[in-house]
Amino acid sequence: MKKLPAALLITAALTWTTAASAHVNVYPKQTTTGAYEKYTVRVPVEKDVNTTKVRVEFPAGVKVSTVEAKAGWDYAYETNPDGTNKAITWTATAGGIKPGEFAEFNLIGANPKEAGSGKLTWKAYQTYADNSVVEWTGEEGSKTPASVTTIAAAGAASADHHDDQKTPATAPAADNNQTGTSTSSTGTSNTVPYILSGAALLLSLISLFRKRG
Repeated sequence: MKKLPAALLITAALTWTTAASAHVNVYPKQTTTGAYEKYTVRVPVEKDVNTTKVRVEFPAGVKVSTVEAKAGWDYAYETNPDGTNKAITWTATAGGIKPGEFAEFNLIGANPKEAGSGKLTWKAYQTYADNSVVEWTGEEGSKTPASVTTIAAAGAASADHHDDQKTPATAPAADNNQTGTSTSSTGTSNTVPYILSGAALLLSLISLFRKRG
């Protein structure tokens, strides 16, 4: 069996990396329960025509009610029967996203209070100027995967950090202060005999000069 040339392997790796980076992704990739999170939808263009529309479905339990205005784009929500937003569609009003470019769309959502499956899945639909649509709704590892954000219970990381800051950690500081005070007192007491000896010598000299005078 012949080995593939190194150049061919590098080209294949670069092609795979480029393809992976061309996916529609939602950031951050990790979040916590109950948080009001800023989510960023990053949309790169993988074809030779402009992207003119982007639709994103919100994960179950994420309540989105705030979106950042973006020049050159309009947006519209789709709602559930209870009035909460279930999806958003951005539509270009000034040409859209050109080949070789990407755009980011920001929104704020309230995370669910429970982690559930531990994953928030964002299904996205990217429409091009030629009316073709790429559905980013597949499983992880597929050609068109949906973006996934991992969600963990809030407080776990902060609790571990708090444990590191318990009182025993500050105990050495108290010991250092006591040692410093003790050293200072000892140093003062050690100098007293020298001062008294010097004073006695000075008095003796004064007495001697007076007798000679």
